[in-house]
Amino acid sequence: MKINLTSVFVDDQDKALRFYTDVLGFLKKHEVPLGEARWLTVVSPEDPDGTELLLEPDGHPAVKPYKEALVKDGIPAAAFDVDDVRAEFDRLSALGVRFTQEPLPMGPVTTAVLDDTCGNLIQIMHSE
Repeated sequence: MKINLTSVFVDDQDKALRFYTDVLGFLKKHEVPLGEARWLTVVSPEDPDGTELLLEPDGHPAVKPYKEALVKDGIPAAAFDVDDVRAEFDRLSALGVRFTQEPLPMGPVTTAVLDDTCGNLIQIMHSE
């Protein structure tokens, strides 16, 4: 068994696609119209046939309070592995990305947390 698909709830699929591709560097994998929304996934350029991230509309009534509670408590909705958290923090900060947690070493792991502009906190991390 392996993870094929995971998702983050986004408040605007177009804005999310721009952020996740143009800023974070993911590649668009699928875009299938589904009424007002789309089945919209992105993948890592390092593993284009790997796990897909669904940029899922947050229209369900339970989603917005859930997302707001996570953000209020500083809990990331997802975590992405990077080669060097400090370098990625510097690159993304230069692009105007807002971080809620600067790089923080925690034993063998370093993490940072960013705002994805779509209502989520995202953790980036690497292991020593």
